[in-house]
This record gives sequence, C-alpha cells and structure tokens, in this order.
Amino acid sequence: MQSSQSGSAGALARAMIGGLRLARWQPATVAAAAALLATGVAVPAFAAEPAVVEAGTVEDVIVTATRREEKLHDVPVSASVLTGEPLEAIGSAGDDIRQLAFRVPSLNIESSNGRTFPRFYIRGYGNTDFTSFASQPVSLVYDDIVMENPSLKGFPVFDQADVEVLRGPQGTLFGRNSPAGVVKLESKKPVIGEFSGSASISDGTYNTAVLETVLNLPINDAMAFRASVQGQHRDDWVTNPIRHEKLEGYDDWAARLQLLFKQGDFTALFNLHGRTLNGSARLFRANILESGSNHLVPGFDPAQFPTDGYNGQSYSMVGGNVHLTWTLPGVTLQSITGYESILHYNTVGDIDGGYGPGAFVDPTTPSGPGFIPFGVETGGGIAHHGQLTQEVRAVSNWSGPWLLQGGIFLFNEDVEDDSHDYDITGAAITDTTKSRQKNDAEAIFASLEYSATEQLKLRGGVRYTEDHKVFTVPYAYDVQGNVLPVNGQRQTAKASNVSWDLSANYAVTPDVNLYARAATGFRAPSFGAPTGNQVIQVARSEDNISYEVGVKADLFERRARLSFDVFHYNVSHQQLTAVGGGSNQTALINAAHTIGKGAELDFEAHLLPNLVLNLSGSVNDTEIQDKSLAVAPCSPWVDCGVLNKLDGNGNALLDGNPLPQAAKYIGDISLRYGIPVGNGDEVYAYTDWSYRSEVDFFLYRSATFVGQPLTQGGLRLGYTWAGRKYDAAVFCRNCTNQIRAIGGIDFDNRTGMINDPRIIGAQFSAKF
Repeated sequence: MQSSQSGSAGALARAMIGGLRLARWQPATVAAAAALLATGVAVPAFAAEPAVVEAGTVEDVIVTATRREEKLHDVPVSASVLTGEPLEAIGSAGDDIRQLAFRVPSLNIESSNGRTFPRFYIRGYGNTDFTSFASQPVSLVYDDIVMENPSLKGFPVFDQADVEVLRGPQGTLFGRNSPAGVVKLESKKPVIGEFSGSASISDGTYNTAVLETVLNLPINDAMAFRASVQGQHRDDWVTNPIRHEKLEGYDDWAARLQLLFKQGDFTALFNLHGRTLNGSARLFRANILESGSNHLVPGFDPAQFPTDGYNGQSYSMVGGNVHLTWTLPGVTLQSITGYESILHYNTVGDIDGGYGPGAFVDPTTPSGPGFIPFGVETGGGIAHHGQLTQEVRAVSNWSGPWLLQGGIFLFNEDVEDDSHDYDITGAAITDTTKSRQKNDAEAIFASLEYSATEQLKLRGGVRYTEDHKVFTVPYAYDVQGNVLPVNGQRQTAKASNVSWDLSANYAVTPDVNLYARAATGFRAPSFGAPTGNQVIQVARSEDNISYEVGVKADLFERRARLSFDVFHYNVSHQQLTAVGGGSNQTALINAAHTIGKGAELDFEAHLLPNLVLNLSGSVNDTEIQDKSLAVAPCSPWVDCGVLNKLDGNGNALLDGNPLPQAAKYIGDISLRYGIPVGNGDEVYAYTDWSYRSEVDFFLYRSATFVGQPLTQGGLRLGYTWAGRKYDAAVFCRNCTNQIRAIGGIDFDNRTGMINDPRIIGAQFSAKF
C-alpha cells in the first residue's frame, strides 16, 4: 500500500470528500446532480455570433482555459488554439490525433500502438508507458469529459470547433492528472433554427480516403440535432514477403450525435459518440538502424516488412455525456455527466520485427532481416472498460470586481486487460495474464478572480483530491495450465493532494497584457501490469510546481498578434517507464526530480490583406536529477552505443539525461495567400511546415536510439466559390517524403518504427 499527502485540505474538505465517496454513485445522487447543478458558463457553441472583423486584421480568439469564455489575449495561461483551415489541412491525409504534434509550441504526440494509444507530451513532460493501465501527465479533455485511459485519447478529430493546448499545470479546474497541461477539444454544437450541413471527401496515395459529413437539423424553436460522421481508409501498402500479405492499412470510423434543448435560462446538451477501427498494428521493423548510429540502414525500403508473425489491431468504443446548464440571477449552475466505454481492443505484433526462430534458438534455420537473437510475438488489449465522471459547478455572474466558481468532481474507472505471449510464429498463445484495475477519485475545487484595478486582475484557485486504486491479477496461466507467480496478486494505492494556482494579468495598454503564473499539479500513483515472474509494480504519486511569465499583444493596429512566455518547472518523484533493455522488462520507477525550462512563441501576422503568416516555436530543456537512478540499457548484441555511465550492475545512470521524446526545439510555420477572382470566389495556396529536433527514445542515452531531426511539410492549392460554400483542392502531406525512425525497441535488435509516408491527393467539400 502507498499513501501520499501534499499540503493540508482542512477538516471541512475531508468531511465533504468522505460524504461524496460514500454516496458517489448512488442513483439518487447522480440524478439530483444532473437535474440541478452545472459547470461554468455555456460552452462556446452557445455563444453569440462573433463581431465582424476588418479584413486583414486578427480575430479575437475565444477560449475556455479558465472554464469561462474569455479572449485568449486576457487569459494568464500559456495557450495555443487550432481551428478552421489549419485543422482541415493537416487532417486531409487520413492522419489520427497525432497530426497535432508540433503544430503548436511544446506539444508532441507519439505512439508505439499505432492509431489507438497516443501518448502526449507538453514541455517535454509526458510518459512512455504503453500498458493498458498507463496514466499520463497531459490530460485530454474532449467536450468537457476527461479521457483518462490512453486508449480513449485516440478518438478522431472531426467537426471540431477548436483545439486548445494549455501548457503548464492545470490541476485546479480540470479533473484528472494534468501536471503537464491539457489538450482540450471542443466539438461544434447544434444550432437552433438553422438547417445546414456539409460534406467532404478526399482521396490520395495508397487510396488514403477521408469522408466527413455533418447535418444540423432544427426540430423546433427550442431544439436542434447535429450528426457528424467521419470515415478514414488506407489500403495496405507494405508487403510482407514471408507471409505473402499486405499491411499498414486501416478502416477507422467515428460518429457523434448531439441534441440541444434550450428553454429560457435552461440548456441541455446530449452527446452520443462512438468509434470502430480495424487495421494493422504498429510495424516493428528489425535492424533498420545502423550500428552505433541513428541513421536508417542503406537501402531501407518502407514498403517492405519481412516478418513471420501475425499483425493486426481492432478497436471499438462508445460514450455519452449530458451537459445541463441553468442560468440564475447571479449564478450559473451546470452538471456534466459522462460515460466512456472501450468495448473491444486487441492488438498483436511481431516484437522481434523479423522472421525465423532466431540465432539463439536454432542457428541452422534462416532468420532476419539482420541478426535476430530469438523470436518474440506479443499481444493483448482491453477486455472490459468503463469510466464514469460527474462534475457539478457553480459560477458567479456578478457585475462587481469578484468572480467565483467552485464545484465537485467524481471519477470512477474499471479496466480489465488481457496480455498474451505467443510462439515465434504468432500462431499459438503460450501464456495469458489477466489484470484488473479499479480507480475512483473525488475532488472539491474553487477559483476566484478579483479586478484590483481596471488594468490588474488577480486569480487564484485550489483543488483537494483523494485518489484510490486497487490492482489485481485474477488469472495468470501458461498454455499447459501451470499457474504463473503473479496469479492472485493484489495491490492498493491511495493519495491525497492539494493543487493550487496563482496568477496576475496586467494590461499595459488595451492591446498589450503582461502576466505571471505559479501553479502546482499532481498525478496519482500508477500500477504496472506484471508479466512472467514480475510482481505488481507501483509508482508513487508525483507533484509539479511551475512558474511562467509572458506577454500577449495585438500589434500594428491588430494586423498581428504575439504571445511569448518563459517557464520553469520542477517535478518531484516523476513517474517514469523503463522499457526494454536486455531483459525486455517494463519497469515503473520514480525520479527524485525532473527540471524543465524554456520559452514559447506564437505569432500571427496579416502581411497583406490576403497573405497570412503563422509562426510558432518553443525551446524545452529537460533534465532528470537523480544520482542513483539507473535502468537496464540495450542488450550487448544490439550494439546501440550507450552514452551513459554504468553502475556496478551494468545499468545506465540517468542523472543529467533529458526526458524521452522531449524535443529541445519545436517550430511550425504556415502561410496562406488568396487571390479573389470574382464575387466571393478565391484561388488560394496554403503551406505549413513543422520541425522538431532530435529526441531520445528511452530513458538512457544511446547513439542509435535517438530520433533524427524531423521536418514535415504540407501544401494545399485550391479554389473556393459561391461564398466559400464549395471548395476543391489538391494537397500533399509530408511532401518531401522524409522518413525517420520515431520510436524503437532495444532488447532484441535495432528495431525501429517510422513516420507516415508522403500522401498526395485531392479533396472536395460543400456546405449548405
């Protein structure tokens, strides 16, 4: 058992939490909360139409970073927003949510499980854990519902109002595990009294096709319905000559149905959504990296993958939420109830990345490509999952200098995982482990804003959380029916925490704001699913304190917009995942401290009335500080060029290393130029280019397992007419076809994973 305390919550908070825990899922409690209470203000879709903006000037960007609608200019948080054409352009080639990586400062998203299990990093701060029970310090919040399990975080981005990236701890106003920040996605909502819709279809290289349809249907003067559907497809384009098959294709469908009711001061929004995916699992490619180098081997062909193991992935989920808002004199009440369930998830991959039993098993039998010590095939997924969340919130509507909001948050999740090992061909299971984790948490929070003067606003917030987890292994047997040592094991962990934030925003002029912010964050203890002879692993809770100062300004008579900040954070007991090594073990560990510091820039300029520039970038310098922390490096036969000193056990010492997948430099630039050719018609060109510097794949440093710098560009040439109701365009993504290793496996050989290839295609869309 593990217990963690941070700060003092006070007797009243503890008593209230205790009462919430005793009654948290009684039907009457949930029903009463859903009927009577509610979050802040109405979501952005309910807002009035934006004011007309003078051509060639920047528009006001409305965000809900503080759970209120505010101008981005006025929010004392380092934040970036993606919306409109940038989202459409980067999503035209069938990419999943990883398309958002490097599009804004300090954001990285990667996966070793393909389209189903994205891992998020903000300011270099993230988690490489790939188990079904992994927790991440970056919280994904989709339509105000936290997506806690990483397998939920891959829900597609479509019919989107915006994507907000909030950097730094967000532990006061957001419900779960957000010490690094929040990626907040907001769907477009139904519009009462309007019959409208849209359809878009694109097709490109490898028959990469995307279909998106939207219908907004008015029911009466108080109700509206909105249906959104997206389908993504790619043909199998990678040849496996060993099994005589094709791989790397997918069929990925998602849908969202929404019903809005608005009568007087009461608003209800119902959301039902789901996703189904079938396709290839991640392709682990054996010996694609040069010995002692991070370059791809000469002659590497992305379209070839010789392996004797089975490869496949399937996934389905459903979810729903209810937002109830009641605006009263002086206060707005809201209830947000959400349920998410992974119905099925299974993924199987050939971890050795090649074919044959391997040189250590049968040196007389051919194996390859390159040196394969032994064959390894693994698989598994989620057999059962359910997540229930309830948030109730009260927000003041006072006209005076004080603004207050507060509420409660309840979380309950039950996850059951199946993990399988296979024989070297992947044809038969050799052993199975079933693990289960139950997690519940309760929180009370409050936030206060005070307008000290016309120029100066002060804000502060606090959140008290209690978190409880139980991990069990109800089944662990090999194919002969022998009991594995982990069978029947049980472990518990609990933690309590007080998170807070303080900020000040000073308007130097109406167009220039300076801000400063200090905030803390918290991530509850994590469990690691055991395999083989391992026992259940527990990583203690982690805490983060962060400081930032910045400026937000509208420049040149609103022809340009600038946001710039510098930051420093210190994570105590950061949960890290040591993956692979010579023993091929996944270990949860805690580092004494991790330090991060850097700077971030967002800049938008209307250089000409029809020429718009967007430029963003960040510097992130991370460092693990723990003199004694060490992990197993790659196996001797891998020859990966370990750069760290080794301790007496041959393990690599991590002190001074950067965090894995933490790019020191990130940059993105886009340009859009339009040429009017008639009444509402336009020919346009849009290009965007993103860059990230090299990244380490693992906690230890290696000459081989470090990703080379990656630059990817996109181009879109199009024609829009009839007042932008119709649009036809040709496009390319990863136009230069730059291929890099973006992840690796280090226990068997120099196995790597690569980024997506160049896609060239065409798209047509229509609105009505």
